[in-house]
Amino acid sequence: MIYLYRQFIGLCLVGLLAIDASAQNQPSVQIMLAGFDHLNQLYNQQPQSDVYSPKKQAEINQLNTCFQAYAPDMIMVEVDPIEQPRIDSLFALYSAGKLTLDDLPYGRSETYQIGFALAKRLKHKRVYCVDHYEATSQSLLTDGTNIDVYQRALQQLQGLARPLKKQVQQDSLSVYEYIRRLNQPEMIALTHRLFYNLPALVVNGEFSKTATNTLDVSKIDKRYIGAEFISLFYNRNLKIYSNALISQRQYQGKKLLLLFGQTHVGVLQELVKANPDYKLVSPLTYCR
Repeated sequence: MIYLYRQFIGLCLVGLLAIDASAQNQPSVQIMLAGFDHLNQLYNQQPQSDVYSPKKQAEINQLNTCFQAYAPDMIMVEVDPIEQPRIDSLFALYSAGKLTLDDLPYGRSETYQIGFALAKRLKHKRVYCVDHYEATSQSLLTDGTNIDVYQRALQQLQGLARPLKKQVQQDSLSVYEYIRRLNQPEMIALTHRLFYNLPALVVNGEFSKTATNTLDVSKIDKRYIGAEFISLFYNRNLKIYSNALISQRQYQGKKLLLLFGQTHVGVLQELVKANPDYKLVSPLTYCR
């Protein structure tokens, strides 16, 4: 009888230890990646395309309300950390009611329309700059064997995205619904495949001499021109990921919200999923 009792106690202890270990292995930090078609780029000089219009302000307010339900304690934006003092100064003025977003040259951007507005609602002391600024245009890759594969996929994406953007500019699709659609898994997978997978098929080519690019490409291996193209995009996102992790560790945030261009989301999702210390949260959980 005593032997059976000891066995029972032993099994209970093993079970409790297993539960405790499982709890300890649970990621303690949540990360929400919200992808945008930059809101400042919606404006085409027509009143209905302007995010400052009453209708679009109501739609952006709807977005902020769903992000508020997630209750992030750190809001991270697509601004290089070198700009943190400037952003801190602007946010302090905005929080104190001494500055409005339309006072800012880029006030239509999601950095301000979402980042600043939501941080003020939540009484945060700052928004966090975690971008790594490098500019590489999708039109940099224009030449090489199998270039037609990449170009067809690019046209497919443009054929989906441009009509949606036009609907938003014409007020027939809300900003809220537009951002929801951009964050659907299928749309994220489509852009991710275009920039981080398909270009690997393109070989023996040249980069465009006129496309926007801030990186030195004088030493690239032209035999693998498509892979080199992918590496330009991937390198930037690795540094964004690094900035986000360092900032989280420094300020001990538990619920992060990252506001970035939608093409960044797929690769950042992969990086977060591979890190057991972080749990990925979809914006669609809150923006329904």
